[in-house]
Amino acid sequence: MPTIYYIRHGETDWNVEGRLQGRHDVPLNAKGRGQAIHCGGVLRDLFAREGVIRTDLDYVTSPLGRAAETMRLVRAGLDLPGEGARVDPQLSEISFGDWEGFTIAQLRSRDPQRVAMREHDKWRFVAPGGESYEAVAARMGAWYRTLTKDAVVTAHGGTARGLMAHLGLAHPAAAPLIDIAQGVVYVFAAGTLTRYA
Repeated sequence: MPTIYYIRHGETDWNVEGRLQGRHDVPLNAKGRGQAIHCGGVLRDLFAREGVIRTDLDYVTSPLGRAAETMRLVRAGLDLPGEGARVDPQLSEISFGDWEGFTIAQLRSRDPQRVAMREHDKWRFVAPGGESYEAVAARMGAWYRTLTKDAVVTAHGGTARGLMAHLGLAHPAAAPLIDIAQGVVYVFAAGTLTRYA
């Protein structure tokens, strides 16, 4: 099982406003860029402590700009060229379809029946034109099987939850409820999950 150093992208203005981002390409804000730089420092210190050679790792990012920019800033903190990461579409955030750009409070007014369905079974719920966490977990499982060595990954909260469910680190029904923080490095290794902030 390869070790994954997983970083959720830094904060965006839509995060602050509580809007569902999904596949919308919302850029990092100033705080988000600071969080990405912080994660680069966390990794540098962690690699020094554990004797990890940073150039031996794979670097993979979601194609969405907020994750790609996070990766560039993380790599800069490791004294690596900013553009040296692979882009993998399987790491794209869960799609919220027609709901993207709205807050849950707005959707409670516009689409209360579907919001109630989502709250009843967030794992299997599919927003109009979107996808379920169950589908994201399957996608992340397919992605995980392609890894051939330890990797630094910048992606999203939804894909982190899907990976946790796929690896058996969270029960499927509980996985969508887990808070995935920004400015934190999550290390998936040997069936365990450790947070470094």
